[in-house]
Amino acid sequence: MMNGIINVLKPSGMSSHDVVGQVRRIYQLKKVGHSGTLDPLAAGVLPVYLGQATRLIEYGDSDVKTYRGEFAFGFSTDTEDSTGVVVAESGLPQVTVAELEAVVASFAGLVDQRPSRYSAISINGVKAYKLARQRADFAMPVRTVEIHAAQLLAYDAAQGRGLLEITCSKGTYIRSLICDLGERLGCCACMTYLVRLEAGLFTIAEAATLEELRATPEQYILPPDTAIRGLPAAALNERQCGELLQGKAVPFAGPCLSAGSVVRVYGQDDRLVGIARFDQEHHVLRPHKMFAQMG
Repeated sequence: MMNGIINVLKPSGMSSHDVVGQVRRIYQLKKVGHSGTLDPLAAGVLPVYLGQATRLIEYGDSDVKTYRGEFAFGFSTDTEDSTGVVVAESGLPQVTVAELEAVVASFAGLVDQRPSRYSAISINGVKAYKLARQRADFAMPVRTVEIHAAQLLAYDAAQGRGLLEITCSKGTYIRSLICDLGERLGCCACMTYLVRLEAGLFTIAEAATLEELRATPEQYILPPDTAIRGLPAAALNERQCGELLQGKAVPFAGPCLSAGSVVRVYGQDDRLVGIARFDQEHHVLRPHKMFAQMG
């Protein structure tokens, strides 16, 4: 089975699920998944995992992400972006560029955010956007996200339109942040476009379009461990790797790690064998996710 990761440049107008379907056809694989869902309106970096590498999605999805989002003041929609129905209108905020820069920058840090009712968050096992389309009565939970950096890149005061760049934690909704920005300024606001520039180690400069994948599919397959290179590594001998693959713990005398730390394990020829957890009390590695045939 083909195992690896592809840094796909998702086009606007396609869902992340649609992209996975295209990749399945290009590589003739059933076992394909993605990390970090992008809405159909959004474009940019979408890491897609092939074969056994799909078991690493949870690690890649926790990475810090960077977005550029276009916004417009003066109206808001039910979806919080320009694909929705206008539900409210207002005048434009009376702020200078410098004042707006300061308000945008003030979002940096831990922020309580209520995601859009049209998001893909599950509510009792059902996607929120499905419930919203059914006009169901439900409340979106508030959750805490981290904004590492927030910067205004451009603003046209006459049109009430601008561009911002946000670096943030997993689970941050830029369209909700833009709505919150409007609320702070006493007006309506809506996201009009979004592009993801980075997702962890994956960047838009190195992303491949679907057309490029169709032309030379083998060229864009990255090693399975690309998404987990931020984890500490352990190089073990074949006997130790074999024991981990059998579900046994092995002694570990490597770098000092905290209890429960996750470690990527390599065997001979730098072959990724799997992911193990460090048992500090017994100073051993215990198997967590092992890959007998991973390359």
